[in-house]
Amino acid sequence: MEARIYDRELNFKGVIENHTSLIWCRKYYVPGNFEIHAPITDRNLQLLAKGNIISKRGSEEAGVIEDIENEESDIKNEITAKGRFLSSYMDRRLIKSTVNFSGKIEVAMRQLLEGATPIPLVELGTLNGFSETVEFQATMKNLMLYETKLAKAGAIGYRFRPDFRLKKILFETYKGTDRTTAQGVNSRVIFSESYNNLNNVIYKYNDQQYRTKAIVGGKGEGAARVYVEVGGGTGLDLREIFVDAKDIQSEGMTAAAYRAALTQRGNEALATNIIAESVECETEADINFKYKVHYDLGDIVTVKKKKWGITLNQRITELQEVYEYGGMYVVPTMGDALPEKIDWSDK
Repeated sequence: MEARIYDRELNFKGVIENHTSLIWCRKYYVPGNFEIHAPITDRNLQLLAKGNIISKRGSEEAGVIEDIENEESDIKNEITAKGRFLSSYMDRRLIKSTVNFSGKIEVAMRQLLEGATPIPLVELGTLNGFSETVEFQATMKNLMLYETKLAKAGAIGYRFRPDFRLKKILFETYKGTDRTTAQGVNSRVIFSESYNNLNNVIYKYNDQQYRTKAIVGGKGEGAARVYVEVGGGTGLDLREIFVDAKDIQSEGMTAAAYRAALTQRGNEALATNIIAESVECETEADINFKYKVHYDLGDIVTVKKKKWGITLNQRITELQEVYEYGGMYVVPTMGDALPEKIDWSDK
């Protein structure tokens, strides 16, 4: 797999074909990352320079070189370049003006990017019309971290897709496809020993953050404070969490609408305090179910490990492409090892 190198203005600089390893890690909710190893030559030193952009055929993402290490010894002569995908440019921006938002998450993601100091060459892509909603206030927050919060809240992926011909970078949101055995509309994808596509498996389970009931505190103090309860449970199966929602303003809202907003905040808290299960495995890119043909990043698939008694329907949140020794394999991660708590309060 050749690595194509561009400068920061998306001008083509050259191709690296003699690399010994390329790891291309795509991620659904956050910018992906890459790592390339190549011999130290004058040409490679020129191409693998800070700020340059690396791309490869068939990929909608590209990465920016942020980390370089040169090593020369009796047994090694290698340059290692690492970095994150282009959506990490948002890590360089802040949400400066106070944003009060209530509406669709996809619209919020676009609005935050559009309101920040412009990133060169970046434009908004197509609006998909995703229906998930959110309500929040933000001031002086890191743009990339907040985009990730919104993405996780709506189960929406995002990326910066470069158009090298038109010299522009498009901010795009997208969603994966449900390919589990629980549905009958789309073609199904199963990772299991039976299909010989579940190798070197790592399974993780953690319920420390799991909560079943949220008590949401709104406006007021003491006995006059407004509370709503969401969820339930009894005995040891009851796991409670308190959610401080004083940031939700009640002006201009009916009592019912205000309580509905508090209920929404409670549901959002429960949605992030869930049982964390994930499966990581290695699989050949073209065995049984072909990568990028039958499944891709963001898709929801079925994982079966009969020996362990495990059957899960999980989203592919990460896909690592590994190019070494003239071959290629992929390492998909289904689910999140530990979901991040989403704090919407502007504190």
